[in-house]
Amino acid sequence: MKKLIDYINSKVLVEMASLQIASVITKIIAGILTSKAIAMFIGPVGLALVGNLRNFVSAFQTIATGGFYKGAVKFISEFKDDLHKLSKTISTIYYVGFILTILVSFFCYFKADWINNVIFPTSTKYAYVIQIFAIVLPFYALNMLSFSIINGFSKYKILIIINIIGQILSVSVALLLIYQNKIDGALISVVIAESLIFLITLVGIINRRSLVPLIKANNLSLSLFKKLGPYSLMAVFSSVLLPFVAIAIRSYIIDNIGFKDAGFWEAMTRISKYYLMFVSSLIALYLLPRFSEIDTTREFKKEVFSFYKTIIPFLLVGLLLIYFLKHYIVLGIFSEEFQPVEDLFLWQLLGDFVKVLSIVIAYQFLAKKMFWHYVLTEAFLVIILYITSIYFIDIVDGAKGAVIAHFVSYLMYYGIILLIFGSSLFGVEANNDSSI
Repeated sequence: MKKLIDYINSKVLVEMASLQIASVITKIIAGILTSKAIAMFIGPVGLALVGNLRNFVSAFQTIATGGFYKGAVKFISEFKDDLHKLSKTISTIYYVGFILTILVSFFCYFKADWINNVIFPTSTKYAYVIQIFAIVLPFYALNMLSFSIINGFSKYKILIIINIIGQILSVSVALLLIYQNKIDGALISVVIAESLIFLITLVGIINRRSLVPLIKANNLSLSLFKKLGPYSLMAVFSSVLLPFVAIAIRSYIIDNIGFKDAGFWEAMTRISKYYLMFVSSLIALYLLPRFSEIDTTREFKKEVFSFYKTIIPFLLVGLLLIYFLKHYIVLGIFSEEFQPVEDLFLWQLLGDFVKVLSIVIAYQFLAKKMFWHYVLTEAFLVIILYITSIYFIDIVDGAKGAVIAHFVSYLMYYGIILLIFGSSLFGVEANNDSSI
């Protein structure tokens, strides 16, 4: 445990202070302000529609950029002192991303009516919002490329400024649009928010104009593209399939229970996302690089249980506080109309607790590039989440069924993770010196 605390004091807190804390707090405040505005001017029905659109936007943004962001940061950081390899990296990411983005944009623009029918049940008037998304999507893709360059060059202070100013700009535009145009304004703000940040990012990279000549079509690298493949496929499973499942679950609630219950579930999901941002940031900052350094099962076991002993008690206390303060949290973030959300907290918190326990171990898939383990377990989670959601929604008859399914799904997912790493975590000590 001392090793973990020393690492946090020497490295993690420094990084968190320079990048993550500022970014996370800004995102949470922006999210709460937007949620409050939606609750006041639109209500649960509008929140349900916004939730479906947000999931769609998130999934298609990942598809448009090929899910290359993490891989781009890694390779740019690795080759930043080698102009030839750096040129190949940036050129490959830029041109592949450009082609994907244009294809996705054309698809969204010309299939807007069909997409509208999929993500907006019982409503046929928001196709124009999808078309707006198609038009601004290239700016999002350029923003992510710029972010990967800045991040790859370790310009954390610039990223902090861009994140903070970008979030302030986005939430300001969102609040104005919601106030003036109600549900239409909320939906438009969802599709343009991330693209607006490019205006700020552009200023951040203006001093790196020397990078532009490095982008050359003849520097496309097939070998680099193949190396980016696993990052892309992993991103597809984590950032595309889960949003699509969320859309399917929310749409099922709308069709069988009603818009309000779908809005209540979306409200609970948002609250969960806010408090889990801190936990996921800490896990990503500490565990991923630490697991990458570990070579033996003994060290892996020691690190997992050390993290459990150090962090989980604080997580439990935090979740208990959230449960007992749920009434004030719902009123603070939303409004009295959202009071039924209080009934969803118990199962959501239980599910989130098991989720944290599982992803602590599952980060080993990413650290050790256990591609097929990652893909198959994520596929299992997605399938089980959908099946259990439909089952429990029918039985419980409401949004409560969805949060029960959240708990049951992650409990089963955790069981699979423990089966995969059981010998490493619970094997005989004498056998724990073997390589992972």
